[in-house]
Parts: sequence; structure tokens; C-alpha cells
Amino acid sequence: MTHSEPFCNKEPSAASLADLMLRLGLRLAVAESCTGGWLAKVVTDLAGSSAWLDRGFVTYSNAAKQEMLGVGAETLAAHGAVSEAVVAEMVIGALNCSAAQVAVAISGVAGPGGGSPEKPVGTVCLAWAWPEGRVETQRFHFGGDRDAVRRRSVQAAIDGLVERLGDLV
Repeated sequence: MTHSEPFCNKEPSAASLADLMLRLGLRLAVAESCTGGWLAKVVTDLAGSSAWLDRGFVTYSNAAKQEMLGVGAETLAAHGAVSEAVVAEMVIGALNCSAAQVAVAISGVAGPGGGSPEKPVGTVCLAWAWPEGRVETQRFHFGGDRDAVRRRSVQAAIDGLVERLGDLV
């Protein structure tokens, strides 16, 4: 499913995420590609985030996705790095390689180059994984420059976590 930009200029709600993670007693792992660690930075800007953030993986190259997260070479070849199939494997790998019960993964085309007709600049795929083994993926298309695409990707990751964790409270 593709969504146009649903997030205006609001900041990611890392504080809401922290509150939910602490209330539920869960730990988080993040796997990032196009955001290059920005999600982990936003989360760790909060004092006390070590109580609920286990670790982050910045897997910008395909080799890193394979080596650190166990993404299959065949998945990358068949779907490309910016795909729901790849972020699903990234998020499972983040859970398997951490002590976390919840994970999120991001891969996208932030621009200004690198886009294609099938995956234009602004295409971002996200995946979320939960303790019971459930994995959800979503494809977005964000407008704007490289900075805007990356910022909106981080925001979508956090908003998706808050929405899904809210269902567990």
C-alpha cells in the first residue's frame, strides 16, 4: 500500500514512544538504511532511553543488511533493498540479533538521485515486528528533499510504533 505524505511538520513523538515502551516493559531494536541512524538518534535524545532501547543497526549497504541482519541475497536480488520484503527480513533480523521484543526497520530512496520509475525518490518501506512474531510492512511516498524524506521516515517509524503499541495497552 502506498501512502502520500500524512505528516505535516510535527515532530516525531519519541516521548510517547518512551512512555509506552516503559509501561509495557518492552525493549526496542531499530534497523535503519536510508535514515542512517537518525531514528536511533531521535530516541536517544531522550534521557533514560537506555531503559527501553536495546540497540540499533545502520545497514546502509546490501552487504551490511545480509551480514548484520540476515537479509537473504535472493530477497535483495528479487525485490531490491527498498521493498517490503527486505524490510520484513531486516526487522526480523533486528529482533533475532538483539534482546528486544519490538523492532522497526526502514529502507528507502531519500534522493536526490537513486530513484526509478517503480521506486521514485521518496519511496520508503517500513516494517514493525512484535513479540508474538507478527510483522507488518507499509510502503510510503514522501515528498520533499533528502532531509525531508529522511525526517518523515523517522516520524512514520515512531508513529507506527506508537499506534501499534497503543493497541497493546
